[in-house]
Amino acid sequence: MGATGRLVALEGIDGCGKTTQARLLAEAVGVEPTAEPGATPVGGALRRVLLDPALPELVPRTEALLMAADRAEHVARVIAPALQAGAWVVTDRYSGSTLAYQGHGRGLGLDDLSWLVAWATGGIQADLSVLVAVDVDTALARAAARVATVDRMERLGVDFQRRVAAGFAAMAAADPERWVAVDGTGTVPEVAAAVRTAVADRLGDPPGGWR
Repeated sequence: MGATGRLVALEGIDGCGKTTQARLLAEAVGVEPTAEPGATPVGGALRRVLLDPALPELVPRTEALLMAADRAEHVARVIAPALQAGAWVVTDRYSGSTLAYQGHGRGLGLDDLSWLVAWATGGIQADLSVLVAVDVDTALARAAARVATVDRMERLGVDFQRRVAAGFAAMAAADPERWVAVDGTGTVPEVAAAVRTAVADRLGDPPGGWR
């Protein structure tokens, strides 16, 4: 891996604003954002199976395995080559989402999921995971405002989302070297400034400087 290659993951519950923040951070870094699931041709097919509410419900183990398959393709085709070239990568979701959603949310064993994540990624961890933190009621209200795009994971209800949010908070608290939480309740520019500051404080300047 190149000396300056860095992987930054934006994490959080559905409706927290992380997709917007991933795009803005990528613009500030000077790269194209990427996302999970669905960043590769194979991942696009997997995304439909995982998230399309018109398709049959998946059992949690199947869901976890499909997420791992998407991540393995993402790492092999997008993330690893960029890091090896010394570039920064900004992704909307990464390994933390599996532990939060399939672990804390679905109730699968965290030890098993941690092994699966490490295997699928070849051991590539995010240099920094930025948790865009908002309360569940706010996130659900934001998701409800875009009814046409609500996917299967977003329809799992308040209790599920609370478990996921608690999982993200627990991971951020347990690993402060690799995680930072940013208040996601401000305006888009306010949150973007906080994300950029957090990333710069932890990782320094990207190749070519900040845009």
